[in-house]
Amino acid sequence: MKVAKLNPTLPVANVRPEFERLVDRVFGNQWPFASLLETPAAPIMWNPAVDFSDTDKEYIVRMEVPGIPKENLDIQVEGQLLTLTGHREVQKHQENEEFFWKEREEGRFVRTLRLPAPVVVEKIEAIVQDGVMIVHLPKAEPIVKNKITIK
Repeated sequence: MKVAKLNPTLPVANVRPEFERLVDRVFGNQWPFASLLETPAAPIMWNPAVDFSDTDKEYIVRMEVPGIPKENLDIQVEGQLLTLTGHREVQKHQENEEFFWKEREEGRFVRTLRLPAPVVVEKIEAIVQDGVMIVHLPKAEPIVKNKITIK
């Protein structure tokens, strides 16, 4: 299998800051609807980077989760769908602090991967080490189909 690096488009979570910068350049601080941008919106969604690999006995998923405690991570397997969810807490900042640039993602994320074959759910193991969550998904034994001879 050939590994290809995806070329993602601008994530939805980055549209708002880009829009705000455009509005600031055009209107400065005098934009009449600036207060609309400060209203609470739906929770910010983002996608941490994921590597998905295959060995003879298992699938391995590695997900970048720096700064996320393991209590904020969840793994679900339903059929051949693996769903990884979690959230990174909003960082507290000083009251008079004004950002020039803010790129660190925060909020909730959901990643769903289709597994190529069934796995043994009871034997799935996951650890978080050095900001990377590693999930080991043991492959289920293939169902052997025996041809029955008709007499």
